Formats: sequence, C-alpha cells, structure tokens
Amino acid sequence: MLARFFMIFAVMVLVTACSTDDEAMMDDGAPVITTEREGITAGPLADIYDEGQQGGTAPGTQADLVVNVGDRIFFGYDRYDLTPEAREILDAQANWLRQYQDLNITIEGHADERGTREYNLALGERRANSVRGYLIALGVNPSRVGTISYGKERPAVPGSNETSWAQNRRGVTKVD
Repeated sequence: MLARFFMIFAVMVLVTACSTDDEAMMDDGAPVITTEREGITAGPLADIYDEGQQGGTAPGTQADLVVNVGDRIFFGYDRYDLTPEAREILDAQANWLRQYQDLNITIEGHADERGTREYNLALGERRANSVRGYLIALGVNPSRVGTISYGKERPAVPGSNETSWAQNRRGVTKVD
C-alpha cells in the first residue's frame, strides 16, 4: 500500500512539473509563438535577446541584426515568394548591411516537416535564393551573400500542427 502511494505521488509530481501555463497554449495544444521581446524567455533566440537587453548589442553582430532589424522571414505553405511583411524585413536588412560593408551573410532556407527530404531541401534552396535575389536587387554585393538549405532538418519549433509548421517555413539571415 505504501509503495502504491509513493508511485501515485511520483506521477503527480511528474505531471505537475511537465504542465504549462494554459494561457501560453493554442487551442490545439501548440505553444504560442511571439516575436515581442517579453515573449521570448527560452529557446534559441532567448540568449540573443537577453544580450540585447543587458548592456546592448555589439554593432554588426548577429545579436544586433536579430534585435534591431530581424533575422528571419516566413513563407506560405509550399511557397518561396516574398510576402509584403518579408520584404519590409529584407529592406531593413539591406539597409543594415549597407552600414556594415565588411560583413558577409548566409541565408538559410528551411521547410516544415511535410514532404520528402529531397523536396524540402529543394524548397529550402528556392527560399534562400529568393531572399538572396531580393537583397542583391536592393544593392547588396552578391559576393557577400551565400545560401544554404536545411530543408526540414532544423525545425525552429517542434510540433506537427499549423502553428509549428508556419514558424518552420522560414529564411534566416546569419552573419558569417
């Protein structure tokens, strides 16, 4: 009887430890993804944003790009054309790159988990090249802009739902 009590207690502790705030979840159980500073408390961008909040970012760094300009744009399902929102971010990136003429960047193309590995690698490449072409059209020297496709291999947000997929269909600018 005592062993059963401890097992039930252990399960309750595990469930409590794994629970999340219901306000931070969508109806389908997916986490809410925000781009506002106060919404980033954990994950791959948290350290970069914290660096920007505590003592400022060094000019011309990846952190500077993320905090002051934005390093990623998003694509529609099975699309590689640039949305008006994406063009605004890329316009700001081109202006930022004009300030730091000695920097080179790599554009990463990503896809969501749907589709074959080969298809998503090709789609990621088209997305990266779309971003590269737009930046070059805005006057960025082509020799400064490389591309790479990761397809579905590096999801930003885990999950198999539309919220996760939308965050994973992206182009990310990385300072070399």
